[in-house]
Amino acid sequence: MVLPAVALGVPAGGLLGRLVADALPAVLEERWVELWRGAGVSRARVSAAALRRVLPPLVPQFGMAAVGLTGGAVAVETVFAVPGIGRTALGAAKSQDLPLLQGAVLALLLLGLAAGALAALVRRRLLGPALRDASLALPPPLPVRAHPAIPLTLAALLATAIGWGLLRDPYAVNTAARLAPPCWAHPLGTDGLGRDVLARLGHGAASTVGTAVAVCLLSLVLSLALGFLPGVAAGAADIANALPPVIVGILVAAVSGPGTGGAALSVALISWPPLAAHAAALVQEVRASGFLTAQRAIGAPPWWILTRHVLPTVAAPVARHALLRLPGIALALASLGFLGLGAQPPAPEWGLLLDESRAYVERAPWAALSPAIALALLAGLAVSGAAYAQGVARSPRKEAPVGV
Repeated sequence: MVLPAVALGVPAGGLLGRLVADALPAVLEERWVELWRGAGVSRARVSAAALRRVLPPLVPQFGMAAVGLTGGAVAVETVFAVPGIGRTALGAAKSQDLPLLQGAVLALLLLGLAAGALAALVRRRLLGPALRDASLALPPPLPVRAHPAIPLTLAALLATAIGWGLLRDPYAVNTAARLAPPCWAHPLGTDGLGRDVLARLGHGAASTVGTAVAVCLLSLVLSLALGFLPGVAAGAADIANALPPVIVGILVAAVSGPGTGGAALSVALISWPPLAAHAAALVQEVRASGFLTAQRAIGAPPWWILTRHVLPTVAAPVARHALLRLPGIALALASLGFLGLGAQPPAPEWGLLLDESRAYVERAPWAALSPAIALALLAGLAVSGAAYAQGVARSPRKEAPVGV
């Protein structure tokens, strides 16, 4: 159970930790922190209070991560032969065992609703009467110094590999060179049919990364729209988040057949709930801030408040959250390809490359390591890019809280 736990826990923990780190610097610049430090309050107590101030809009993410790990870990359960509920649901769907499939999906839905209700209670407990009394403080924007060297380096490495691969033929078969190690003729080696791994990696980027970017943008727009309807967003997000991508992929594939389009639709249907929950929590807190109460008191029109204060305050952290979700979306697309629900052979899709190289991974590991390293580079680029975006961001309300 150690390796599956690490495989599931490290990405989820890194994402949640990045969200906390994204919000924490601005909270540490609030005036109450300066007053507490001036009064001699210990650093540990200030840190605990700042963490409590950061957690309310992020509590729903913890519940969603738990539900997502329970039902969405089909690929990890398949690789490590873990009899989890996601793998059970996948087996029931493949064998057309409808009672078992209905029971698994119902269990996931109940878990999702329970986690959503618990997260709402914890969030309300952390906020206290602040939402009702409109007494939340609007945290000042804090530019975080972030050097662009890391995202530029990762982007250059990924772009070089993809561009070099696009110059090669991904479908050329050379059985005499099958499973050849990396060399000048084949910089990343060849697969079981003698096809160039670099060529297939480069041409598969359009299918994996391009589709992931499109799905990510669609999820961002939808989440920002639903964020202004917190009641609708919370319930719909809990239900949609409880559906594993693989089960949705099976349902879509049953209607339209397996393929890249069906995989993209499957991931798009279940990728927006975390972003929508984050946007809804931020909208609630911004609307309950004393700053907006003062804006209404001086006669600011609703459209001005929405476009100059609420939307910029919500859009920036949710956009960085969406950027952090980009590797997970790409991995979900690759997982569907790995399980045979996405792109079909001989398409050079990254998940399909992993599946094709699984049979000879010990003999020719380079065929499996290449798409895995490409996904890791994409994840590093997304994380470092989100940190850099936070550093260069500027808010139109940066001087308003001081005047109020």
